[in-house]
Amino acid sequence: MNIVLCCAAGMSTSLLVERMKTAAKELSPEANIIAVAESEILQYIETDDRNDRADVIMLGPQIRYKLKSLKHEGEAKGIPVEVIPSVDYGMINGKKVLELALSLIK
Repeated sequence: MNIVLCCAAGMSTSLLVERMKTAAKELSPEANIIAVAESEILQYIETDDRNDRADVIMLGPQIRYKLKSLKHEGEAKGIPVEVIPSVDYGMINGKKVLELALSLIK
């Protein structure tokens, strides 16, 4: 399963990704978790390659303004899109963000 975190440049989510990977060892070992820049996110929605397509997209709070348009794009491919709660993002709570991502995947 592919969990894609997206922020303005793909850098501020990198520490959160590492924390999520640590939590994934216990909660969901098969999770592939990556961080990308906003400019790259559509490739993870539009691809027909199942190995590269996102199963869920989590947006950094700083780009919450993109939620409506990305949610529309994601829904067309069956990909849930949600904003990472600000508190969990700020506290770099990888476990809680991972739990949220997993709850969105059907």
